[in-house]
Amino acid sequence: MRPVRIVVGFAAGGAPDALARIVAEKLTQRWNKPVIVENRVGAQGNTAMATVAKAEPDGYTLALMPVGNAAVNPALFANLPYDPVKDFTPITQIATVENVLVVGSGSPIATAQDMLARGRPGPNQRGLTYASPGAGSLAHLAAELLARSTGLSMTHVPYRGVAPALTDVLRGDVDLIFAQLSTAKPLIDSGQLRALGLASAQRSPVMPELPTIAEAFGLPGFEAVSWYALMAPAATPGPIVAKLNEAVSQAIRSADVAEAMQAQGATPIGNSPAELSAVIAADSARWSKLVRDVGIQPN
Repeated sequence: MRPVRIVVGFAAGGAPDALARIVAEKLTQRWNKPVIVENRVGAQGNTAMATVAKAEPDGYTLALMPVGNAAVNPALFANLPYDPVKDFTPITQIATVENVLVVGSGSPIATAQDMLARGRPGPNQRGLTYASPGAGSLAHLAAELLARSTGLSMTHVPYRGVAPALTDVLRGDVDLIFAQLSTAKPLIDSGQLRALGLASAQRSPVMPELPTIAEAFGLPGFEAVSWYALMAPAATPGPIVAKLNEAVSQAIRSADVAEAMQAQGATPIGNSPAELSAVIAADSARWSKLVRDVGIQPN
């Protein structure tokens, strides 16, 4: 029996992989045929996306596409091996994942006001440093957006991956980082990280006491949310797209899948292809402008 493949551009164990496997397991149960996750790591997810873009448009090869590959990388890379609009057919947005601004527990920064006081340009002020898992990552863009919105002096310290970036924030070598809530919350709960604000429109039900960045910094409308979508190669027939959308949307809305996603700090979505296209267009306009304005170059 021919399996359906969901190609993920990141290593096993991270948030993208976990979300893909939750969906794959549910679809396997519903269809009574194998749905497998294939990890193709390289070039910030671009290798995996190019693989799916060139696949047969028959519904058997799909991509888990993060916001970075859909809306950031086209502005970041001069010779991207795929076009997220021309080479793909949207199926559905699987989930959004909240990002949280954190500092190490030993940091003198305890509140947003502390951060503003220490990061404003001026005499005897060294400014702030922030880590990210790589240039052009949403963590990078969120910090740049915050710096531009507040006038803070912040220096980017890029890493190759989340783990080393978080390690240096924990040690106090770098001041702060925007991290996905699913990754940061255990470290916040254990007292190793201190959360300053959530980069989302609303507070999170898993940390209702934590203010949003908009609330903490007085920045109405500030938002930097990660999301993951399921995409098929371009020219996939409409009936196949409709079948995939219905099956995946129903799977995402089932109680056990919603619970599993929420355990990952993710909010299930399950929207229509047209709604997903609108999300991609809006985020592409927003993040590509920031990439150009800041002059961000890939690692």
